[in-house]
Amino acid sequence: MLVSLATLRARIWPILRTRGTALIQENSFVSITEDAAAHARQVVADSGKAGAALRIFVKAGGCSGYQYGMAVDDRSLAGDQFTEMHGVKLVVDKNSLKLLAGSVVEWVDSLLGGGFSIKNPNAASSCGCGSSFRTKDSQGSGESESCH
Repeated sequence: MLVSLATLRARIWPILRTRGTALIQENSFVSITEDAAAHARQVVADSGKAGAALRIFVKAGGCSGYQYGMAVDDRSLAGDQFTEMHGVKLVVDKNSLKLLAGSVVEWVDSLLGGGFSIKNPNAASSCGCGSSFRTKDSQGSGESESCH
C-alpha cells in the first residue's frame, strides 16, 4: 500500500510535534539533554533577558581548529535556526549548524565543578579539554591534541 507524502505528514507530524522535536531536527539540529536543559533554563533566567535562547555556535580557533561557544541571546539574526527542547529555546546560526548537526549538549559534573559539554558526531578529533575540535575535512593529524 502506497501512502502519499502529504498523508504521511498529516498522520506523523502531530505525533512528532507533541514530543517537542521533529524527526528532521533529531538528525540535523542540536539537541540538549534534560539535565543540561535544567541548567540552561537557570542560566537564561539569571540573564534577565526575557524570551532569550541559548545560542550555540562554532568559531575558528582553539587548539584543534574550531571552538565551541554558548551565549544567552535575545536576538534573531539572519540565517538563525531555532528549536525548543525541555523548556529551553536553542538557536544556531546556519554556518555553525553545518559543523554541529546531530550534536547533543550535555551537563557534566566533575570534581572541579560542572559544565556544558557537546557531543559532536562531526568531530573527528578534539583537544584534551574538549572545548575545541577538528572535523574529518579539516587539516591535521586527526589525533586528539593537548591544550597546552
